[in-house]
Parts: sequence; structure tokens; C-alpha cells
Amino acid sequence: MFSGIIERLERVKAVSHKDQTLVLVVATIFDDLELGESIAVNGVCLTVTEYTQGQTATFFVSSETIERTNLGALAAGDVVNLERAVRLETRLSGHLVQGHVDGMAVLTSATPDADQYLLEFTLPDSLGRYCVEKGSITLNGISLTLNSVTPEADQSCSIKVTIIPHTWENTNLHAVRNGDKINVEIDIIAKYVETLCQPYLKP
Repeated sequence: MFSGIIERLERVKAVSHKDQTLVLVVATIFDDLELGESIAVNGVCLTVTEYTQGQTATFFVSSETIERTNLGALAAGDVVNLERAVRLETRLSGHLVQGHVDGMAVLTSATPDADQYLLEFTLPDSLGRYCVEKGSITLNGISLTLNSVTPEADQSCSIKVTIIPHTWENTNLHAVRNGDKINVEIDIIAKYVETLCQPYLKP
């Protein structure tokens, strides 16, 4: 479990593709990782399979993860967001994040507004229906608040978020360009509520 508060911004050291899977090597200054530990990379919960103390962490990325996330497009030199799993005694500064990406959004605009940035994304209506104004969403592993949610005529949904200077500088959102795909995890509570209500919605 994660909270969507990014701890480190690190560079990809190597990407090795094999069949429909890949091995991802990421630089890290974490000096106390353990094999088998979960780390969110761009919001995707991955398992540490190899570790060189204070230098790199290695992850295996399955075909399912490649299909649903933007990790398959990574190359050496790219910057990724890292967050270690939360401990029970720590503050939950963001919101409950599983690291289970539901799909991807596409950046359509990034507009400077004084010291902050207004970002707009398009996402499928299948994900947009879980989004509400002032609700929570996770984009590339970052816990954010939705400014607005606008259904579109083409079965898509437009969402807007405000990025403060700290988040802009300490996550990889500053490196994203129009048309880039961003990992999306919707609020898990919304999915549970929908499932629990299904028996009562049937005629």
C-alpha cells in the first residue's frame, strides 16, 4: 500500500526487453532496501528482484503491467517517480494507493499559472466515471486532487489538476509533454462502492 507521496525522482539505468516482459534497472540512493520489497515506480507496484546498496534496484515487469501502464515505453535516462510502501505508523499524507494501475491518461495541456501549473488530461470514460470534483486520483504515482471532471462526446473524459511548485520540481510531471501517456489509478473506494451496489441496481 502507498500514499501517493513521491519520495525520490530517479533515472532509469537500463531496460531489457524479452518476449512480452522486461527487466527495469533504476538508480536509487535508498540504502536499506530488501529483496522482495514493493516499490511504486511511476505509480506501479513492483518487486525488488536485485539490489545494489545505494546504487540501483532491479524490477521484473510482467506482460500484464506493460499492457496497462507506461513502463513499456521507458528507456535509459528517463526519469521515474519512486515511493516505498507505507508503514502502519506513518502519516497518510496522500490517499490510499494500491499501486495497481487501472489505465492511462493522455496529457493535453500544461498551462503555467503564476508559480503553479494547470494540467489537463483525457482519459477513457470507463475510468472517468469514477472521478469526482475534489476527489482523489493517482497520476504516475502522485496523489492529486481533481479540480474538474468533464465528460466529452467521444466517450472520453477531461480532468484538470493543479500542480504546486514542490510537486512540479520533485516529480516527473515537469518532463511530460502533450500526448504523453500517464499511469492512472482511480480511488479504490469508488470501485468497491460500485461493486457492492451492483446487486441493488439490477431490475
